[in-house]
Amino acid sequence: MYQDNFVNAIQHRKKVRLTYISKDNGVVTTKICAPIDFGPKRLAQNQSDRYHLWDFEGEQRHHILSLLPESIVKMEVLPEIFLPEDFVVWPTNWFVKRDWGEYS
Repeated sequence: MYQDNFVNAIQHRKKVRLTYISKDNGVVTTKICAPIDFGPKRLAQNQSDRYHLWDFEGEQRHHILSLLPESIVKMEVLPEIFLPEDFVVWPTNWFVKRDWGEYS
């Protein structure tokens, strides 16, 4: 449902306002995130495609959310641009093609 807008936001480096149901406690949460990829989670047992986002407000060490489509309540692409160099510090092997320079 949101996949096309999500991929477009990745390619244009647009932030998203994401509302989702937390798998940990079932709470509906809204956060501002950077969309970083769409595809399976590499180390997960369930290899279903999911939305991968950088959580700017996260308290976890890596700030990455990986959400299955059914947990997304609402996604709004924002006009604000993010800079991949602000958080991409790992070797990349994206599922979604993009032109992020050295972070592609």
